Amino acid sequence: MKLQDICISALEDNKAEDILALDVRNISSFADSIIIASATSNRHAKSLSEKVIENVKVNKESFIGVEGKSESGWILIDCGEVVINIMKNEIREFYDLEALWGETTLIKQSD
Repeated sequence: MKLQDICISALEDNKAEDILALDVRNISSFADSIIIASATSNRHAKSLSEKVIENVKVNKESFIGVEGKSESGWILIDCGEVVINIMKNEIREFYDLEALWGETTLIKQSD
């Protein structure tokens, strides 16, 4: 299973909303893909981040670090080739990362 799939699976299993995976290999020097997912609350964001990290470690994939705190409404998990952004809806709408990276990068969308 690919790292991206491991992360998406953890998000789906733990009820993340509006999961998007973006292929940024041709426009980014820091990652191959970016995953964006919505959390319903700060507690949900924290739980999602913990589950993603747990899944990554269980599958013996690389995990670099976590930025942000659940109280901020945005947690970033850096797994090297995959970067996961877990955001509360209002934070996600404000920063609109999907528009920043462009529609041509979309490779997977889950509900």
